[in-house]
Amino acid sequence: QVQLVESGGGLVQAGGSLRLSCAASRSIISINSMGWYRQAPEKQRAWVATIASASTTYADSLKGRFSTSRDNAKNTIYLQLNSLKPEDTGVYYCYARVAGNDYWGQGTQVTVSS
Repeated sequence: QVQLVESGGGLVQAGGSLRLSCAASRSIISINSMGWYRQAPEKQRAWVATIASASTTYADSLKGRFSTSRDNAKNTIYLQLNSLKPEDTGVYYCYARVAGNDYWGQGTQVTVSS
């Protein structure tokens, strides 16, 4: 099992940046798959990015603006959001896949004003 806590969300103007953090309750060295989803108002949760031990993948529409990284020493993964647009508004969730089970954080709100 693992508990995840996101932070770093907030209100930002269009064109701005945010860095989200997802802190895990245990070492993430052995967790091969972690990543991010987001849920816009009145929409389904959508995949944003996955970070494995040696690779990262992104939703096509977000490549070039979003990047994810991990710091195993801090048991934390990050999501850097650049050139934010109003349509990026939503709750951002991190997840970890452990032994075939998905664990989720509580989410952090990102609001982008035009």
